[in-house]
Amino acid sequence: MSLTELKFIVAVAQERNFRRAAEKCFVTQPALSLAIKKLEEELNVIIFERSRSDVSTTEIGAKIVEQASKVLEEAAQIKQLAELGKNQLKGALKLGMIHSVGPYLLPEIIPILRKTAPDMPLEVEENLTANLEAQLRGGVIDAAVIALPFDVPGLQYRALYDEEFDVVVPSGHHWAARKHIKPEELSDEKVLLLNSGHCFSNQVTQACPELSRKGEILQGNSLETIRNMVASNLGITVLPCSATAERYNNPLIKVIPFTSPAPTRRIAITWRKSFVRLEAVEKIAEAIKAINSDYMKTVN
Repeated sequence: MSLTELKFIVAVAQERNFRRAAEKCFVTQPALSLAIKKLEEELNVIIFERSRSDVSTTEIGAKIVEQASKVLEEAAQIKQLAELGKNQLKGALKLGMIHSVGPYLLPEIIPILRKTAPDMPLEVEENLTANLEAQLRGGVIDAAVIALPFDVPGLQYRALYDEEFDVVVPSGHHWAARKHIKPEELSDEKVLLLNSGHCFSNQVTQACPELSRKGEILQGNSLETIRNMVASNLGITVLPCSATAERYNNPLIKVIPFTSPAPTRRIAITWRKSFVRLEAVEKIAEAIKAINSDYMKTVN
């Protein structure tokens, strides 16, 4: 059994396809298949069930892949310790971000990091919280910026800031002249939200429970797509304040605050408890807290 063979089975489990796994591992498909067959023979178990259209792990195979991921992470940490030495801020950091944070936070923190950690470029993965959790646990990414609540064994987090939500309506909407909107009023309107699976949509419906019971909800793939659909007069939406900053002003829409206390969310950074580059995580947290924006209420 070798680390290379473990790397191959983890890749196949992630890709559910031998060809894509081989490309990911920079080997030929026959070489990858032969190595996995050799490992299965050595262990005397079947790790993968193969069909023309899909590859899936067997029950015992899933446990083997999970353990293989842990072994590979531990091995990677040895290399990281050797390569980094005393400088944990040298080398790319694989950072995950939920879709409702990434487009608005990245332009703010990258200029800061270029000054404070110039040798630590970010390799960014935007995804759903559930997918980022799996990638963190599997060692695909190093850390992730997510919205709380988030309590996962083996991972720890640090709260960074709170931000309120705003209502966004077309400029000709009958609310356009309003100063504030009550959460319960949303249920009388056609509301555009992110597709199910996005934590921000869940947070909006939790803050406006009447919306789930009797409101009309349409779904979009991104906050920017939804903003444009609102501008086209399809309906209204709720956006985090980071997405309604002045630079996103559009004459076709109107941003209206909620009545106080407005619905809010808490943003945090999370990482594996075994992750060795804690200074890198701290540097990301410092960059986020250094942003000078009215929408962010820093959490101590």
